Amino acid sequence: MMAEGNEYIELKFRIYDGADICHSSYASTTTIAFLKQKLVSEWPQGKSVVPKTVNDMKIIHLGKVLDNGKTLSELGVLDGAFAGGVITMHVVIQPVLAKKKPAKKQDEAGKLNSCGCTIL
Repeated sequence: MMAEGNEYIELKFRIYDGADICHSSYASTTTIAFLKQKLVSEWPQGKSVVPKTVNDMKIIHLGKVLDNGKTLSELGVLDGAFAGGVITMHVVIQPVLAKKKPAKKQDEAGKLNSCGCTIL
């Protein structure tokens, strides 16, 4: 019964500039939410893009965005598939505020560019 909980998967996370962070072995029962918390707390200093919360980032593995509530084993992330190799997951940072600001700017730009002229 404990075999599932005792499995460890070696992971590293590649960020936007190609650097790898948080290289370690993680239990197969580790959740994606926990991994995101670890990434936020151990994010390298001096980077131009820094996540402030777990909601600012997405973890991608094999082309899929991983769900916060799932564990590595539930998502089928298995160390054995790579013969003991390190699995690299990609981290995408998308701060929530950054998404809202451009929408406002576009709305304002649309108002500024609209013409209220009447040609007689």
